[in-house]
Amino acid sequence: MLISPAFAQTAGAPGFGFEQMLPLVLVFGIFYFLLIRPQQKRAKEHKAMLSGIKRGDRIVTGGGIVGTVTKTLDNELTVEIAENLRVKVTRETVLGIYKEQAASAEKAEAKAEGAEGAAEGEKPASGSKLRRLLGGK
Repeated sequence: MLISPAFAQTAGAPGFGFEQMLPLVLVFGIFYFLLIRPQQKRAKEHKAMLSGIKRGDRIVTGGGIVGTVTKTLDNELTVEIAENLRVKVTRETVLGIYKEQAASAEKAEAKAEGAEGAAEGEKPASGSKLRRLLGGK
């Protein structure tokens, strides 16, 4: 009995099976969970934030302009960036809602903690480093 040469050659050679595809599937899974899924989640949150912008909100545009929304249309916002100075921007250019109240609350907490430390005999660390850099005691 004679065996054809082509059949004899494929008998010992490894085929393209599950073992060779497994690393590709694992790499795709890692990329999905570390890159693609978080990106989609951020895009969904940003879209929800853009649709929730209302009159009176302080916003930050992509160019770094901070202003108060005075009028909202379907895809366009009128933003007052100074007294009697209004510009129109599209919703897509808005990076976020400016959180001035949250920032001032954090500063107040930090100031209160610094005052408590000073009351207990400790010096506030933030000011002492600056004084040393500027040549003070």
